[in-house]
Amino acid sequence: MEMSVREARANFAAALDAAAKGEQVIITKNGEPIAELGPPRKKKGGFDFELNERVRKELGLDKYDGPPLDDAWLEEFNDAAWGRELFGLGDDWQPGRK
Repeated sequence: MEMSVREARANFAAALDAAAKGEQVIITKNGEPIAELGPPRKKKGGFDFELNERVRKELGLDKYDGPPLDDAWLEEFNDAAWGRELFGLGDDWQPGRK
């Protein structure tokens, strides 16, 4: 949706409703875009599970066709020491500490 500054002032509630529904609202002055109003951006730095799931399905990776994973593998996978070793972190590593 595009609207002038004057229209945006007069119809601010409608512009907010459009943004709340996911639409980008471009506000123009003398025909030139000067601002955008839209839904809030997702936090940066977090993992986007919805995007991950969508990409996995698109690539056909959502179906595991390898050998069955036994309980021993799952126990090792869930062990924090295994994850630290995998990512090259020392045993003294703590989240949030620099």
